[in-house]
Amino acid sequence: MSFRFNFTIAGAENDEPDLDLQLHPPKHKQEPSGKQQQTTETTAASSPRPGTDKHQDKTPPAKVFCIKAAKEHDVPEDLNKVLENKVIETVSDLRHINVAVVEVTCSDGADREGIVSKSVSSHSDLIPGVYEGGLKIWECTFDLIDYFSEAEIEFTNKTVLDLGCGAGLLGIVALRGKAEKVHFQDYNSTVIDEITLPNAVANCTNKGSREDRKTHKPPLKRPKKVELSPDALTKCRFFSGEWSEVSQLLLSSSKPFSKYDLILTSETIYNPDYYSALHDTLAQLLGKHGHVYLASKVHYFGVGGGIYLFEKFVEERNVFRTSIVKTIDKGLQRCIMEMSFKDSS
Repeated sequence: MSFRFNFTIAGAENDEPDLDLQLHPPKHKQEPSGKQQQTTETTAASSPRPGTDKHQDKTPPAKVFCIKAAKEHDVPEDLNKVLENKVIETVSDLRHINVAVVEVTCSDGADREGIVSKSVSSHSDLIPGVYEGGLKIWECTFDLIDYFSEAEIEFTNKTVLDLGCGAGLLGIVALRGKAEKVHFQDYNSTVIDEITLPNAVANCTNKGSREDRKTHKPPLKRPKKVELSPDALTKCRFFSGEWSEVSQLLLSSSKPFSKYDLILTSETIYNPDYYSALHDTLAQLLGKHGHVYLASKVHYFGVGGGIYLFEKFVEERNVFRTSIVKTIDKGLQRCIMEMSFKDSS
């Protein structure tokens, strides 16, 4: 695969990310529009609320889950298109796209899913089944990057999945660490097209060498800076869609696929309703001797999930062994968990 590019980088200052996860459900159910927006909705029954009359005609609303179809996103040969109208900034030597500029662009029609307008109108960074927070860089991402350096996690010649990738910084760190393959997955196609893929391209090109402004607090230990080239993008694949759908796409694809040596995921266990799908996806896609590195807050207020609740869920399934390898007490308490198959030894 060959690429051509011609772009410049401009510095821009962005606000610190809001790290409080509060959930506000959308006012209207998302309607599918076209193949790229195709969703399959399944409804889980809910029991009547305590204290209600069993003879009432009205019943409590059922909980609705949207299963967004999986899609693979190709890297355009013209990299200039990927970075068109983008402003690139840096954090800990990792380049990333200024989200505020993307939001303005998306308001002009680039966001086919409409997640930006829905997020703004609902005053929420999380709308279940519609938008899962991928436009922001969340706090635990930097915790996991710190841990990679501290524990000297080896990426060389490994196959890596950045699950629930958002900005894709974890996968980009793996790519810099000479991983053989790096795949990126996010629920929303807009996130892949407007954030993840541009971030990967920005880190695989060295045009526009002017130093950009830093917008977030960097990790305590920076990953080793390794210059990448556009050829590194041939190691990457990009996917959007719900976890189980992406898993099915990978396992049934005619393209060669080998299970992952490492699965990296950050801030993906905030909602207990997603635990079963996440657990099954990890079990299906992780290689027999592979490892999962998961970063999370101890508890997500207003949503209900957290590291110990997920740890209990995993233990009850009896598929993986788990270990809390690091606890961060600064601010909201956060943890890093390592997972591997119980029968891998």
